[in-house]
Amino acid sequence: MFTDKKGYSFSTCWNIKRHTTGQGMIEEIKSLGFRQVELNYNVTDELLQTIEPMIERGEIGISSVHNTFPHVADPDYGTDSVLLGFDDEPRRKRAIELLLRSAEYAHRYGAKAVVVHPGEVPFEYNIDEALKKIYHDQGQDSSDYQSLWQEMLEKREAGSAHYLKRIQESLEEVCELSEQYGYGVNFGIETRSRCYQMPTLQEAGAIIRELKGAPLGLWYDIGHGMMMDRMGLYDNVREANELIDHVIGVHIHETVGLSDHWCPYIHSKDMAFFDSFLDIIDRSPVKVYELKAACTPEEIDESHQLITARIAGRQAARQHG
Repeated sequence: MFTDKKGYSFSTCWNIKRHTTGQGMIEEIKSLGFRQVELNYNVTDELLQTIEPMIERGEIGISSVHNTFPHVADPDYGTDSVLLGFDDEPRRKRAIELLLRSAEYAHRYGAKAVVVHPGEVPFEYNIDEALKKIYHDQGQDSSDYQSLWQEMLEKREAGSAHYLKRIQESLEEVCELSEQYGYGVNFGIETRSRCYQMPTLQEAGAIIRELKGAPLGLWYDIGHGMMMDRMGLYDNVREANELIDHVIGVHIHETVGLSDHWCPYIHSKDMAFFDSFLDIIDRSPVKVYELKAACTPEEIDESHQLITARIAGRQAARQHG
């Protein structure tokens, strides 16, 4: 029997490929001790046919849904696209419609938040993949990495203001419409796993400040932040903790090298570094484990016990301090 993980949610990305029915997928997550799930962007209408009755019966709570939800096969509106930053107005409008559809589902299921991948600075090819290969083969300090990294940074910086403005306009529209419709959900802009994608923590902070008062905040993906820090994009620990008041949700996982979605502490064998993110997890209104299929139920349970015990220790120290 695994510990009751009250207050924490678990993403369906862990086991969605193993199941043909939504009910089977949710039952397996429940067996880990979770009472809440995040429905990720690969959840189809077919899977929802057996999940929705479970929600209605109160057998599972939904913490959040991950845009674009339910699953949309068109890569233009997938998780790695320009999405809310499209210059092509019909495509941008379609991206807005789909995000509002995600919010409508979140509202219907009683979820608190919609996780959003806002967009990217488009490149002709996947420069992030090329950089990660060099990082892996030759290291970050190699001249090949440094020269390609500079090339990526220059192009990213040249395009970021334009795409940031488009994304901000789209989010403003979405937030206004969502409030008009009475959806009552927060939109969390997620820190991303590829260096040309948006937002960086700085870009997220800028959007949140500009749209002050809107139902919008940072969805802090811890593992993605670690990865971008290692590649050289931003100072993850410092910048994330500076935005702690604006975090509306977290994806809890750890990165080993540049491989993400591992169980914190367990797979890295580093028993100290992940502590940097415990205050953010503690303060976050929505806490979601986003782990890969390779993580076993035992590892997930052990990782959760370490996290919750350490957070409790920090809380006790503050009370007595």
